[in-house]
Amino acid sequence: MVSNMKDVAIELIKNSWPMVFISVVIFSSLRIIYIIKNKERFVLYEEIIKLAFLVYVLFLFQVVTFQDVSFGSHNYIPFKEIFRYDIGSYLFYKNIIGNVLLFLPIGFFATMYTKIDKSWKIIILSSIWSLFIEATQSMIGRIFDIDDIILNIIGATLGYYLYKIVSKLNSLLKEKSKVKEIVLNILSLILIGGLIWFLVH
Repeated sequence: MVSNMKDVAIELIKNSWPMVFISVVIFSSLRIIYIIKNKERFVLYEEIIKLAFLVYVLFLFQVVTFQDVSFGSHNYIPFKEIFRYDIGSYLFYKNIIGNVLLFLPIGFFATMYTKIDKSWKIIILSSIWSLFIEATQSMIGRIFDIDDIILNIIGATLGYYLYKIVSKLNSLLKEKSKVKEIVLNILSLILIGGLIWFLVH
């Protein structure tokens, strides 16, 4: 499983690193200028979260618009494609697990930025977003698949609950803001380091 997911991640990075690299440089430069000009306090983990959201949106755009372009039959029957793949196969991880993981961050970030307090709200939002993605794909030579929408909704809902868990843990450090910031900064760096290590090994 880890090997399959790593292959998918590396393939995605190879296809989109120039766009991501240029966008990150532009965004980071503007953000640094903004912080200096407005004399804001630089908080490492908050800046990493903002940057992570930008990178995620760019990767999402790459995945839903440029990969696996093909002309074929659309699928409007729920679970038809989900049960077509053998569990443990490369296509299972790429199309099933991949579609769930694809929308997990958007559920997390949407909940964080909008303070959504009910899971049904993220379900509605992710349904709309995923529907627009599938409709767009059908117009650029890709296939509309109802199962992708189902898997995206599952992923976004998991992202919602992941944020709730992180928020609960975050509240435990609320009383000691300095300790909280240090801990979150360290965790952010560990996550980035872990991701880089995963991709290069």
